[in-house]
Amino acid sequence: MTDVMSNKEVNSFFSGQPERLALFQKIERMIQSIGPAIITVGKTQISFRTKTQFAWIWMPLPASKKRPLHSLVLSFGCGRHIEDEQIVEAIEPYPGRWTHHVIIAEEADLTESVRDWLREAYQFSQNEGKR
Repeated sequence: MTDVMSNKEVNSFFSGQPERLALFQKIERMIQSIGPAIITVGKTQISFRTKTQFAWIWMPLPASKKRPLHSLVLSFGCGRHIEDEQIVEAIEPYPGRWTHHVIIAEEADLTESVRDWLREAYQFSQNEGKR
């Protein structure tokens, strides 16, 4: 997928939601500062991958009263369970693979910890085939 196509699809995904688009773009820049990643836009989420997917952006359900208006959920996968107040949920869908969910409601939520977790997820995705 070309960057032009990806940008068009991303803009369509966030149609009528400029606040969420702006947050997504900040997350995308953070990920791209770690290394190149392939972006895939689906119906319900946008994923980032190297050899395997390592991060996903999706919108909380509108009925979710616990999520701030215009927030996004950033999910990332790595090989260990991380406990932190920013992580709202962590699950182990497969042995040795953990998926963590972080609510991103504003730029301040993109902390150094989030960058470090994304870097770890990025490395995990690159090494996934080497196990």
